[in-house]
Amino acid sequence: MVEPAQSSWRNKLHEIIYEADTPTGKLFDIVLLFVILFSITLVMLESIGSLNERYYWEFYTAEWIITILFTIEYILRIVSIKKPFKYIFSFYGVVDLLSTLPTYIAFIGGGHNLLFAVRALRLLRVFRILKITRYIGESNKLIKALRDSRPKILIFLYAVVILCVIMGTIMYLVEGPENGFTSIPIGIYWCIVTLTTVGFGDIHPITPLGQFIASIIMITGYGIIAVPTGIVSAEFSRSMDNKPVPINTQMCPHCNESKHLDGAEFCHNCGNKLNE
Repeated sequence: MVEPAQSSWRNKLHEIIYEADTPTGKLFDIVLLFVILFSITLVMLESIGSLNERYYWEFYTAEWIITILFTIEYILRIVSIKKPFKYIFSFYGVVDLLSTLPTYIAFIGGGHNLLFAVRALRLLRVFRILKITRYIGESNKLIKALRDSRPKILIFLYAVVILCVIMGTIMYLVEGPENGFTSIPIGIYWCIVTLTTVGFGDIHPITPLGQFIASIIMITGYGIIAVPTGIVSAEFSRSMDNKPVPINTQMCPHCNESKHLDGAEFCHNCGNKLNE
């Protein structure tokens, strides 16, 4: 059976946009990656007052060109799949929309009364950097390691909170309001700042006993900082030791499902045939 021209055109477009294992798909991803990086650099340079005053129209023109390119990309991603709402409400779909809307909203709602709001909306363009995550395959392993570490980290944080409450209360009793510890919450705040080795210096113990307790908290802080890192590293190492099942980057044009077995001809989610 001869495939309809519209379906063939849509499949070809899907192959270019969503599949990185083809020459055209790789070229599309590389070009889009450079556009994203250029856009982020543009936003940073625009925040420098002297440069913005001198090259305002150049920044303004470049921003509109980039916004139009992202708009075209967003529309093509929607029309190239048969279930567009799955993409629209996905993480990457929301990121793509957020990276496109601020320029349009700032243009429509411009005015002296809305200057601050417009500036805040324009700063949302920095979230375009999240678009890069779809091109970093190893990020999935890190996300999985963080997800697997979540119960252990939550228990650890619970223990840290209890420690801060106890030690903050003790410091309130030892130092007192005359030394800056005017309440238990202030003592807890000081304990958190000290335990994390931040040390703002706005509050510090004066009495010898308070200084001794502070020294113990400081030493404990070095060990506490290393615990979450060790938990995530252990989970990440465990995931690397497990031999992964060979997968490719083929995405189903019908349901947008990815991570199919290498050499698969049909989607494991909806059963439809994948692009060749």
